[in-house]
Amino acid sequence: MIRMLAAPILMLAILSSFLGRTPPTRGPGVAGPKRSTPAPVGIFENHVDVGTVLHPGSIKFDDTNRTYTVSGSGNNMWAQEDDFQFAWKKMSGDISLATDIAYPDPNGYGDRKAVLVIRQDLEDDSKEAVVALHGLGMIHLAQRPEKGIRVKDMEFRIGGRGRPGGASPDSLVGVIAKRIGIEKRGDSFALFVSLEGEPMHQFGPPINLHLDGPFYVGIGFCSHLPDKSDTAVLSNVVLENSAGKIQ
Repeated sequence: MIRMLAAPILMLAILSSFLGRTPPTRGPGVAGPKRSTPAPVGIFENHVDVGTVLHPGSIKFDDTNRTYTVSGSGNNMWAQEDDFQFAWKKMSGDISLATDIAYPDPNGYGDRKAVLVIRQDLEDDSKEAVVALHGLGMIHLAQRPEKGIRVKDMEFRIGGRGRPGGASPDSLVGVIAKRIGIEKRGDSFALFVSLEGEPMHQFGPPINLHLDGPFYVGIGFCSHLPDKSDTAVLSNVVLENSAGKIQ
């Protein structure tokens, strides 16, 4: 049985604007975006490092397996600014974007995150909506409602009992989603999830955010460790210029 982890109940949905987290501290690094020559990759028009990173990111597309291997560093995608590797396409209107996510290094940092992003511009403090799958399995739907202000989000941690990996049948074992998606329908943005390969379904309430078209839509990765690069593999990417196409 799969359950949502929390205390005292088993579901956790935290509005992180009330968590009082300490904003990340930036150090010297490579400031982006600064790529002047477009570098198309797969279905995306270009890719850049957004924000300030110590190790330039990269993305490789395998046409045979239809996978995107995204590597990067970055302090975080939080507070008033983001640092991450971002492959993007300029679009307008409604959007459906979904992908499978895997982390090749099973021992990587628990708060690293592969992300699906719809943002107004390529500056580090852009207005945006983001869905993310963290290394330890937390999923969130986040927004920066206005340029330069603090991110707020809704977070979900998922687990179940009687599953492989538990010390006993009563142990609560974390579940890492197989696939996540983001849908833009007008000014409404919703998170979609498939935990174990079942059909994608909306997860939690949507958020409201207005973006002027054209905006930037794409995939990305942040290691959450400024001095270390890490990698996520995104596969079976679906990107449609309409709502209702998450699959």
